Amino acid sequence: MRMGHVTIRTKFFPEEIAFYQDIVGLKIVRDLREKGSDIVFLADNEAGTRIEVIENKEAGSSGNDHLSIGFHTQDIEKLRDDLQNKGLNVSQITSPAPAVRFFFVTDPAGVRVQFLEERA
Repeated sequence: MRMGHVTIRTKFFPEEIAFYQDIVGLKIVRDLREKGSDIVFLADNEAGTRIEVIENKEAGSSGNDHLSIGFHTQDIEKLRDDLQNKGLNVSQITSPAPAVRFFFVTDPAGVRVQFLEERA
């Protein structure tokens, strides 16, 4: 069994979509807005795990501050510098093991997004 998607309900719908497109590099793979539903699925490819973004004007953090989503990257320092230069509040790089390094940033809906570099 493989994971299908993670759902984020947010009142910051356009900002959330832009974050996952512009910051994470995902693409919209399914868009239900033209069918009258404010739901968008984003992924790195058609078969990958998806982020489902649903507009909910009543949503606060909806528990999003207890959720963390991780993405792999090849160059942790460059990505962190790029995101910091875009004005995002990024954490320090943490290395809990010699081959693992990561940092966090918070998306518009309050989800902690981890960028992770693992070396063999």
